[in-house]
Amino acid sequence: MDGPLHSIRVLDLTRVLAGPFATMLLADLGADVVKVERPGDGDETRHLEPVREGESHYFVSVNRNKRGVVIDLKQPAGRDLALELARVSDVLIENFRPGVTARLGLDYEAVRRVSPGIVYCSISAFGQTGPLAQRGAFDIAMQAMGGGMSVTGEPDGPPLRSGLPMADLGTGLFATIGILAAVIEKQRTGRGQFVDVAMFDAMAGLLTQHAGRYFMTGELAGRPGNRHPAVAPYGTFPAADGDIVIANLGESFWPKTARAIGRPELADDERFRTNASRLRNRAELDALIGTETRRRTVAEWEAIFEAHDVPHAPVLDVAQVLEHPQARARGLVTEVVHSALGRMRTTGRAIKLPAHPDARPTAAPLLGEHTDEVLRELLGATPGQLAAWREAGVIA
Repeated sequence: MDGPLHSIRVLDLTRVLAGPFATMLLADLGADVVKVERPGDGDETRHLEPVREGESHYFVSVNRNKRGVVIDLKQPAGRDLALELARVSDVLIENFRPGVTARLGLDYEAVRRVSPGIVYCSISAFGQTGPLAQRGAFDIAMQAMGGGMSVTGEPDGPPLRSGLPMADLGTGLFATIGILAAVIEKQRTGRGQFVDVAMFDAMAGLLTQHAGRYFMTGELAGRPGNRHPAVAPYGTFPAADGDIVIANLGESFWPKTARAIGRPELADDERFRTNASRLRNRAELDALIGTETRRRTVAEWEAIFEAHDVPHAPVLDVAQVLEHPQARARGLVTEVVHSALGRMRTTGRAIKLPAHPDARPTAAPLLGEHTDEVLRELLGATPGQLAAWREAGVIA
């Protein structure tokens, strides 16, 4: 894909979500990402249902714009191939449990001996240091331990995980930022470096105002549901045919909201005149607003709130988002030709770069689809070498 990272090559040893999401973002920006998978079953997400023609919806959604190779990293010859690929790469990213890459002979020290300028990113549950460094974890565990579940859900309900895998996605974003920062510094100094990204750290880094509240007051915000712990009205309200969000952030919007729902007198009501008073009387306020919003459809409220400059939004499902005229106008959905699935729709690059207008992605690779191509192109492998490695089970 055309992008500002077109001269950067990334050796991708990651699997599942946090790492593949990071490398997909780099690929979306133009990097040449070579994804290495194990022989046999490859990335675990290749087998998550629903599956069509042997390809998982999950895998194809987070591995676009990559070239796929299969190398058995447990074999010495496979390790050596990975080191040779690292030699001709700018970035290596992995998300094994700490200690695994050292046993494979592919840790940072081993890689930088053959590629001193490499930017080497390790993603793990708890990072390379600390009492929990050797522990592994998946998204829900890190949402739990990272504080996210404690602030998600209804006040009188159990803690809930986010519908989006925020620990994985947030970690992938932080990894991408860290890699790009290290690449920029390398361009300035010539030095590569190690980038240590932990899911636990990422979740803690996303606590933002929740952490600030605790540090300032010692208080925990708890689970506010769809409400905001410091703003009212703010949340979802029932319409005649669905739900509508009102986000009254700032005092200037409250009189507009009151007028929009046909209750202008509420703007000067002492119970609701300021945000502090609205927070004290939130249950009563939400009930009053809900009574009014039930009288009209979501579409009617969208028109009314837009006319009154009230921050609002309908609650859309995934299909409604992907089919929305705004998504179409922004090119968020595009088509690729997959080697097994044929022509299919996919989400595209979320960042618009007018200097790089060709944002057409390539489909996620089949298992080992580009093994021969990559080894010939990058390492100069001969047909005889490829045949010998394949016969020995080193590649597939």
